[in-house]
Amino acid sequence: MNGGGTGQGPGAGAGESGGAGEVAVGGEVADVDEAAGAPLSAVVVERRLHPVTPLRRAWAPIAVVAGWAVHDPDQAQRRLTELTTFTLLLGLAVLIPVAALYGFLTWWYTHFAVTGTELRIRTGLLFRRTAHIRLDRIQAVDVTQPLLARLVGVAKLRLDVIGTDKKDELAYLGEKEARALRAELLARAAGFAPETAHQVGEAPAQRLVHVPPRMLAVSLLLTGAPWAMLAAALVVPPLLWMATHNLWTVLATALPLLGAAGTNSVGRFIGEYDWTVAESPDGLRIDHGLLDRTHETVPPGRVQTVRIVEPLLWRRRGWVRVELDVAGSSNSVLVPVAPREVAETVITRILPGVTVPDALSRPPIRARWCAPFWWRGHGLAVTGAVFASRCGLLRRSLSLVPHAKVQSVRLAQGPWQRARSLADVHVDTGANKTVTARLRDAAEAADLLHAQADRSRTGRREARPDRWMA
Repeated sequence: MNGGGTGQGPGAGAGESGGAGEVAVGGEVADVDEAAGAPLSAVVVERRLHPVTPLRRAWAPIAVVAGWAVHDPDQAQRRLTELTTFTLLLGLAVLIPVAALYGFLTWWYTHFAVTGTELRIRTGLLFRRTAHIRLDRIQAVDVTQPLLARLVGVAKLRLDVIGTDKKDELAYLGEKEARALRAELLARAAGFAPETAHQVGEAPAQRLVHVPPRMLAVSLLLTGAPWAMLAAALVVPPLLWMATHNLWTVLATALPLLGAAGTNSVGRFIGEYDWTVAESPDGLRIDHGLLDRTHETVPPGRVQTVRIVEPLLWRRRGWVRVELDVAGSSNSVLVPVAPREVAETVITRILPGVTVPDALSRPPIRARWCAPFWWRGHGLAVTGAVFASRCGLLRRSLSLVPHAKVQSVRLAQGPWQRARSLADVHVDTGANKTVTARLRDAAEAADLLHAQADRSRTGRREARPDRWMA
């Protein structure tokens, strides 16, 4: 885990500004002024994870053995046949206690504490490591519950932190403790005093959208990707069999195709089941999942791009899918399926003051020489709040980028485009994503390049600060 910096062990983390350090007091941690020796804040109690956590960590030694067996199955099979019943039982008698001891010790030496400025997580059995996660750099705090965790009554706390690609997590905590800790972290990130942050509790929420299971199932049936994968799984393997007569080749091709079809249909239904979007002071809350429940938060002010996706077979019903690009976060779906009017209402909550443009200008007709069939699917609109670009003919996608979130603007021309006086305008966002207005008139693209740069500078100056519960 990493956040604002890492130390080498308990009490070895980087000190606070102004010469502050930390001292351990009987299992507690207190921030002190090194010069005066007086406490700067109340004593911070270090806490452990839920006692069920060792069961999760105990699988590591067993996984090592399983990994060796998968890596060299022939050697593993020979070794297994050479073992007698007594040797096998003796090995299990040694492996299981070692795994249990490993799980217990890793749990015992894992602590976390919340100070006035950061979340500290100390881990490590032989080599101690302390992660310092600054509260002002937390972008989202999600609570997830896999199926087995739901049965036991525990949950996993996952944190999106600016500047990290991988989510930090605390697994596992009691369900009530996880939600209380999430509320406390958000309150402290919003600027509440440490002594009152734990009293704030979870902010109230107002439900905006709930996707009925029937609508979700119908939307998946009207999506082309699962059917295309299923058709490929039914057509390609027989052709391979006729060409090679090799069963392993057929299975190696058919199974991934069937798996992809299942992931795009059944897997999505299970993951997006009971999808609910609610509005709260700390952002838009998203709850979903049939087997594994996930409680996510879309942080305010962190959304870089909003996409409205319209598959071909959804258009008669007026349904759309809303996707997101959030800086430093893995959140990618806001609403899996909803009527367009409902989706636009939700978009106005996450992008205040933004209206989805109805009329978009198409590329000039000479663009058909660069994209004979698909040029009609491209469109562009620029309003006072967003840069809007549409692409796709069968699966239309309209991307909305607030001007304040534009990091850079680029103009690109290929040789064929130069011959037709066309150009592409690329808009880069803070989520390392690019939205492109394709096949625009070259003069229009040059004007758009300079105008968008000015709009972005103005938008950043006038943008509201990105703060929790603001």
